[in-house]
Amino acid sequence: MDFKIIKYFLIFVGLVSTSCKTNKTTKTAEVSQQKTYAEQPNIVVFLCDDLGYGDLASFGHPIIKTSNLDALAASGIKLTNFYSSAPVCSPSRAGLLTGRSPNRAGIYDFIPGIKKSPDNRDLVHLQAHEETIPAILKSVGYETCLVGKWHCSSRFNSGVQPQPNDFGFDYWFATHNNAAPSHQNPNNFIRNGKEVGEIEGYSSQIIISEAIQWLENKQTNKPFFLEVAFHEPHEPVASPEDLVQKYLPLAKNREEAEYFANVENVDLAVGRLVAYLKASNLDNTLIVFSSDNGPETFMRYERAKRSYGSPGELKGMKLWTNEAGFRVPGIINWLGEKTFTGTSDKVVSALDLLPTFAELSGAKLPNRVLDGESFVTIFKDGNFNRSKPLIWAFYDALNDRMVAMRHGDYKIMARLEVDNKPVPNFHNLYDGNIDYIKSAKLTDFVLFNLTKDISESEDISKTQPAVFEKIKAEFEIQYKNLLDGSHIWVRDE
Repeated sequence: MDFKIIKYFLIFVGLVSTSCKTNKTTKTAEVSQQKTYAEQPNIVVFLCDDLGYGDLASFGHPIIKTSNLDALAASGIKLTNFYSSAPVCSPSRAGLLTGRSPNRAGIYDFIPGIKKSPDNRDLVHLQAHEETIPAILKSVGYETCLVGKWHCSSRFNSGVQPQPNDFGFDYWFATHNNAAPSHQNPNNFIRNGKEVGEIEGYSSQIIISEAIQWLENKQTNKPFFLEVAFHEPHEPVASPEDLVQKYLPLAKNREEAEYFANVENVDLAVGRLVAYLKASNLDNTLIVFSSDNGPETFMRYERAKRSYGSPGELKGMKLWTNEAGFRVPGIINWLGEKTFTGTSDKVVSALDLLPTFAELSGAKLPNRVLDGESFVTIFKDGNFNRSKPLIWAFYDALNDRMVAMRHGDYKIMARLEVDNKPVPNFHNLYDGNIDYIKSAKLTDFVLFNLTKDISESEDISKTQPAVFEKIKAEFEIQYKNLLDGSHIWVRDE
């Protein structure tokens, strides 16, 4: 192997990031405030779109083959109580990036396009003052990349609103929302502000190829943060025919086979990147895999004819505040590091990623209210004692109770009522409805012990009144604090 090949091999695989302890010149010139590059882990976040809690073999699916993800879970940490920050895409992504409830950012529902609407929904976007994972990691030397779905602004690739690069992504290859016209041969990707045109292939594999190319083109030994935001298995589903044929004998119909194949294609894409990382000896790489929310309901809208996602044992689906809306598969695997290995039932949220990554990288936490907290203790022995309850206020819920909170073993939920009438569904909070929302009362509470009743089948609010009253009091405080801190959209503000 000649010098040039060796040189590029080192650059591509990032060995310098694990060997620069011996390179004193580089270490002195490229040191973070608290940690050297050698100590800072590379970080990869895989985020699926509408993947259900029961859609992976390792989480109980009886048919879909997900051998690569199952291997990551088996050799890493399988999180059975992992929560997204919302039961729908845009707010979930905003919460993950900021470590804050998406309500604080004013992102309450999925973000549509720019058509003006009376509820100011067309204004909604992740605002420039929000501090994100890539931004704080850049502050301590990381290179950053986003491939896949963005969906955090109503005006994508426009100077009117901040774009991925404004939140710390050095490089981005993304779509506003779904891959169009489907996962196959998408034509709506933007690369660093420039339209790409139609790309042959399937979205999950296309973005993995882009991610690998970005890694190969890295010219420094700096650690990296890579967000891989799959479009799959969100509609419009399109899957490789060989995988569809594999599942046809096992599925109810072709549409279900296409869904099963779609999930396996994601697994294969994850496997490609993990294999690249291992072959490149990128040992100090922390991998997180999850989903933005639960599975879509079959035929909830006309194009959802392939939405055969599984909630597993959970109640509800996407857009619900019952468990299936936001309890999602969670897998963590720290390549090259000795950590706890096995299943953890500790309550972990996508909101926790920012403070966890900050602690691991030596970055300073944003000087603002954070709803997440660092779970670094989980790497030692699988334990994490969450001190902050998780609360969701989703005003467009398909179920009756819009507000829910997970606190320890318990889940409490409530309706919102004004003058003894249920609050109707809202996509957005703005100056035209905020007084009405603030006048609403939490009513008709239910309480579940999720450690004993994962399916939320037995309301224990009457049989355990002392527990109920204690959690109800905390719930009311948490909801008021969240509502008081929520961003309200005002036109021409």
